[in-house]
Amino acid sequence: MASESIVVFAQFQSAVDEGFWHRLCSLKLNKLGIDDSPIPITGFYAPCSHPQVSNHLTLLADSLPSESNEQSSTAATSGGNRNRCPVPGILYNMNTIESFHALDKKSLLKAEAKKIWDNIHTGKAVEDSAVLSRFLLISFADLKKWTFHYWFAFPALVLDPPATLVDLKRASQYFSLEEAKSVSAACNEWRNSSLTADVPFFLVCIDPNSLATVKHIKDWETCQSDGNKLLFGFYDPCHLPNNPGWALRNFLALISVRWNIMSVRFLCYRENRGFADLGLSLVGEALITVPQGRAAKTGNGLGWRDHQCLPNAVGWEQSKGRQVSRCISLAKSMDPTRLAISAADLNLKLMRWRALPSLNLNALSSMKCLLLGAGTLGCQVARMLMAWGVRKITLVDNGRVAMSNPLRQSLYTLDDCLNGGEYKATAAVKSLSRIFPAVDAEGVVMAIPMPGHPVPSQEEDNVLEDCRRLHDLVDSHDAVFLLTDTRESRWLPTLLCANTNKITITAALGFDSFLVMRHGAGPFSSNDERQRLGCYFCSDVVAPIDSTANRTLDQQCTVTRPGLAPIASALAVELLVGILHHPHGIFADGELANSSSSGSSELPLGVLPHQIRGSLSQFSQMTLVGQSSNSCTACSSTVVSEYRERGMEFIIQAINHPTYLEDLTGLTELMKSASSFKLDWDNDDDDDDDCVEI
Repeated sequence: MASESIVVFAQFQSAVDEGFWHRLCSLKLNKLGIDDSPIPITGFYAPCSHPQVSNHLTLLADSLPSESNEQSSTAATSGGNRNRCPVPGILYNMNTIESFHALDKKSLLKAEAKKIWDNIHTGKAVEDSAVLSRFLLISFADLKKWTFHYWFAFPALVLDPPATLVDLKRASQYFSLEEAKSVSAACNEWRNSSLTADVPFFLVCIDPNSLATVKHIKDWETCQSDGNKLLFGFYDPCHLPNNPGWALRNFLALISVRWNIMSVRFLCYRENRGFADLGLSLVGEALITVPQGRAAKTGNGLGWRDHQCLPNAVGWEQSKGRQVSRCISLAKSMDPTRLAISAADLNLKLMRWRALPSLNLNALSSMKCLLLGAGTLGCQVARMLMAWGVRKITLVDNGRVAMSNPLRQSLYTLDDCLNGGEYKATAAVKSLSRIFPAVDAEGVVMAIPMPGHPVPSQEEDNVLEDCRRLHDLVDSHDAVFLLTDTRESRWLPTLLCANTNKITITAALGFDSFLVMRHGAGPFSSNDERQRLGCYFCSDVVAPIDSTANRTLDQQCTVTRPGLAPIASALAVELLVGILHHPHGIFADGELANSSSSGSSELPLGVLPHQIRGSLSQFSQMTLVGQSSNSCTACSSTVVSEYRERGMEFIIQAINHPTYLEDLTGLTELMKSASSFKLDWDNDDDDDDDCVEI
């Protein structure tokens, strides 16, 4: 460079997770009381991983010590996490706002700087380089108002005179192609090893053959060889192209004191998606001038090499360009419900950050799901929906919790079975609220009118009211899950969903087999001439009838292998998530697993099948596609049109006279044609040439 300039370091930035404040409150209430003694804590940071965003030093709940031992941070004992490089710190939590403001901040900062200075001179900083970046936090926690006043300091030894910058450029411009490849590989190996992943300061040694190795800074002597290129590397949380991160300040002091090096070549290590990014990383050269003024004062000419010569320190964090404390109010988020919401949202946000950038959390949280059936399947589906971030769940069931239910139906306990049993819909809602208080759950106790179950005239008004109520429920929700234990109870919901073009998902169980399927769009939902996907009834050749009469005990109960319902329920919810994230939504074609023609197989959530059939006896699963039938008794245009024209009168007729549906859709004529069809068998066994394999 033509002229040298002073090195300008980008200061550390702080971020405090809500869980830290919650843990601090618990620690103070349950253990510390009015004791305001300093508390060792641990912060975490990682190399910059985005070209436009710097990483912060972050405090988490486990940055604080456990309530049983406030003298040591539990987090400090865990290592090897590449995204949580530990930094030791000290917390002064005061009892009043006045004592917080009255703290001697200059003295506190100097005391922490002296720890760094001592660690440099004793060699501890060489053995454990994390101590070079220690921090200080002062705070006051107003537990009545859930308000926290706080201020961070990141002590840095002042170079006097300042270090000057000889050169600074992108690492990709500094290294040759061979060197860059080797340096990247060596850094990735260092970061991927559990032994070194969270070690923030290191040496990069490049031999004359362009072969790079990364070593601990304590191995500096072994790197001294003619022809070797040596760089002092550090995890740089800063993203700026012209400024090295704050951690380099104390690193330069260590290099000058321990090895008396005046010209330092350094590597600001940064990454992208967990791998070394030399286009983002920087390589620079800084000149360190021996602080002659201080050397003269000590009279021994050693300058910084004199342990008693403590440099000045800076490091109080700035807020909007000013050195002032910060204040945060968590009155709304510190109660358990708010914390539960924050934790649940964090899980989903981490999924989006890590693996599913296109995950639409708003679509999930705003989804209104109607679950018809609150038994084994309904309980599991409700819990899976909550895990995906769905907040509005309505369960419909008219049954009561029986003694046999709690073992397999995960929302119920023995208490729900007492005194004749609580209604399942009501008990399920209470259980969901206990699991996650932020859920907006509603229980509806009602029976679903079913074809094949004739209605006495005196009960007709009640059944019609149930039909209207179910119509309104379907109309006010975005997705409907059919989870009842009889075939005929799924008919009316299927019809109502086809009429309003709602997302509809069926889950049905056998003893050791299951079916999970999404219904196709309604018959009048689109002008697209492509064949619609079928519904649950499209493959039937008869109308749904009464399947509950004259049944033995084993037929009256849903007898399945215990693992079947959780599997089917999880797949049903995953199917809904797949629909919401598919470009065509409910109109998406049915895709087959392992099919090269699957159009959305490149989507983050994979293929979107029409039907999933599985067998536990074979531990197998397959995807199928079934097209809609013009003779379907539930979703065909004939049936939907009849419902639109005649309304409840049509429903009552279908309920009382199930053969009516067969007559309406042409199934009656189809069966007559099939029964009258005669086959002439050729009994000539000698001629195999006419045999066709199908």
